[in-house]
Amino acid sequence: MYWDAPTTEYFHSVKFPTSGKPYSARYIGSMVADVHRTLLYGGLFSYPSDSKSPRGKLRLLYECFPMAKLVEEAGGLAFDGTGRILEQRPKSIHERGPVWLGSYDEVSKVIEIFKKHEK
Repeated sequence: MYWDAPTTEYFHSVKFPTSGKPYSARYIGSMVADVHRTLLYGGLFSYPSDSKSPRGKLRLLYECFPMAKLVEEAGGLAFDGTGRILEQRPKSIHERGPVWLGSYDEVSKVIEIFKKHEK
């Protein structure tokens, strides 16, 4: 209930697809373990911003940047809701940010939905 419109639309589209099998959700509770699983099996890892945490919860320098680098080196994408994560410039050491990372095709779908909702 705290998500913005693009986040809600994306998750609705994968849980209730117009064709094909709905996605299942996996949550290990550790970004490293969840991203490792995404690298092995494909899909998407996300920790989006919401109305309670508009800048996200994961730290750019210690969580988002390292995982974004690994995923992009493996051929995937890392997106923060506005652009490429690795192009962000932190203003403080503990700055936080939203994260969407995973397979190229899946993150591309997220990017298209966010573009559709831009004002």
